[in-house]
Amino acid sequence: MNDVTTENQVRSLKEAVGRYGIWSVGLRSEDPQRAGERAEAAVELEQLGFGAVWLGGSSTAENAAPLIAATERLIVGTSIQSIWTQDATASAVSFADLETAHLGRFVLGLGVSHAKLADQYRRPYASMVAHLDALDAVGVPAGRRMLAALGPKMLKLSRDRAAGALPYLVTPEHTEQAREILGEVPLLAPEFKVVLETDPDRARALARGVLALYLSLPNYTDSFLRLGFAESDFSDGGSDRLVDALFAWGDEDRIRARLDAFHAAGADHVAIQVVTGQSPDSLPREEWRRLAGMLL
Repeated sequence: MNDVTTENQVRSLKEAVGRYGIWSVGLRSEDPQRAGERAEAAVELEQLGFGAVWLGGSSTAENAAPLIAATERLIVGTSIQSIWTQDATASAVSFADLETAHLGRFVLGLGVSHAKLADQYRRPYASMVAHLDALDAVGVPAGRRMLAALGPKMLKLSRDRAAGALPYLVTPEHTEQAREILGEVPLLAPEFKVVLETDPDRARALARGVLALYLSLPNYTDSFLRLGFAESDFSDGGSDRLVDALFAWGDEDRIRARLDAFHAAGADHVAIQVVTGQSPDSLPREEWRRLAGMLL
């Protein structure tokens, strides 16, 4: 990242998103009957003091637009938009529309997904480079896009061709390594899962219900191995050691300490995903209020 305009965009983005945001699949739902509920939730998150919301699943600018329109300052980003499902030209058109209506409020988070989930999956790094080249050609600025990066090569690409990185399902140790690769300027915004439950058995059961899918995806298990976990940690839904590293649970002090560890390791912003055991499309507004009370 050596362009002054891009650096200024990144610094402004860092200030706008603040220390905490919310990661949610429910906020990107396309159910028209719940559009009002989603807008109300976004307004409340802004009022609670969260700086950003990150839309889970393969989300797009079209999913972000109603939430941006309903709020005044909230940054809304995709986390992530799959490069296999949305071409650069379509992304540029939707990005430009949002920029015209709400300057600086949208972040295009991009990712390569997984071989198990995307039939087109091939040469992920080279394909991401080509996608970024195409975005450059149609005018989507590097300072307003981020990459779902886990490994060193994609983190370096986040540093050189984007505003920063959105690592998913990581630990503070990963954040420390990522910051070393990214350097000082790029935005580092790891996602982290929180279970507002003090009973260890209940908390870990809820966590394992979410973790199961990811243990079948090599991009994540390879990341865990690089962090020092072993193949044995992936058995039976994940060892306690793995679960406790990837999820925060316990009382308020314990959860706050786990989130603080990401900032101490070099994160600018943490995108918090609340795990409740409910449908992924749910909007855990009471839990979001509890988080705001302990963090903001």
